[in-house]
Amino acid sequence: MTRNGGFEPVFCTIIPPHVLDRLAQADDPALSGPARRTIQRDAHERTRRHLTTVVGAPAVAVLADAEPGKPYRTVYDARHGTDLPGTKVRGEGDAPGKDATVNRAYAGLGATFELLLKAYGRDSVDGNGLPLDATVHYDEDYNNAFWNGEQMVFGDGDGEIFLDFTNAIDVIGHELAHGVTQYTANLTYYGQPGALNESVSDVIGALIKQYTLGQTADQADWLIGAGLLAPRVTGKALRSMKEPGSAYDDDVLGKDPQPATMDDYVRTGRDNGGVHINSGIPNHAFYLAATTLGGHAWERAGQVWYDVLTGGDLTQDAKFTDFATLTVKAARARYGDGDELQAVTKAWERVGVRTL
Repeated sequence: MTRNGGFEPVFCTIIPPHVLDRLAQADDPALSGPARRTIQRDAHERTRRHLTTVVGAPAVAVLADAEPGKPYRTVYDARHGTDLPGTKVRGEGDAPGKDATVNRAYAGLGATFELLLKAYGRDSVDGNGLPLDATVHYDEDYNNAFWNGEQMVFGDGDGEIFLDFTNAIDVIGHELAHGVTQYTANLTYYGQPGALNESVSDVIGALIKQYTLGQTADQADWLIGAGLLAPRVTGKALRSMKEPGSAYDDDVLGKDPQPATMDDYVRTGRDNGGVHINSGIPNHAFYLAATTLGGHAWERAGQVWYDVLTGGDLTQDAKFTDFATLTVKAARARYGDGDELQAVTKAWERVGVRTL
């Protein structure tokens, strides 16, 4: 239970609805068919998630062999069906098998657990050792990955536009980070609070990728979903925190619509009020703060963002200004009036978000 009145887990996907909508209108059925089926499946899962929140989700079983401070991972194979979780194919401590998708999912769950524990002292997504479950090979040509409030699910992609969704470790981290938000600030998934929800997931996803690769802020590419786009797509990733709006510019997908500053804030009723679009603004603020400070981004900049997410003062309906103000306060509280405070303050100034 959060101080905001309880958990309201939402259905969060890595591919924005506006991207799938555009693909669904393609003349080529090899592109439009999988997109339309993905939209339909997402709608079904979203409805199921809503019903679960109404009637209550089943309690997570306490596992006798789970140890505090250690991950408890289980990977399932849907075998191109849609029944969750599917058939268990790898459990905690099991040796890698022949299926690279299973192995990547298992490793991504572990990397997320490790960063949360070692960098922030958080025992799994919920802070209390929550078992980490993932299902791979979900549905046929499914163009998405999602957190449904209880577990991770990965599609294989259609092979035309999107590839296997376990290819990008930051995507795994991004979706699991929605669980962290679910158990902490519980940000409403609409408008600016929803964009913050998405941005926090991008931040944590990027940090997991950098942590795994041992990269400093200056060495990182700051791309979300690099490795997901098929060779025919003109683009490098789903999003860029360094240069929002530059991730792709493709005849089929269109141009990346993310703004980098409030001057280009997008007002729309689609995509839950533009949660995947306007997240570019707080994403860019984090990039600016992290690269100004240098070193490992999960240390100082990441610590400030984590402090705000888990500190208890971030309300469910927080706007960009609210979040920015809290990061300034968190930087001062942890680091005093030094470089960290200046980097965070100036980052928000540069993206046009004022702090109170």
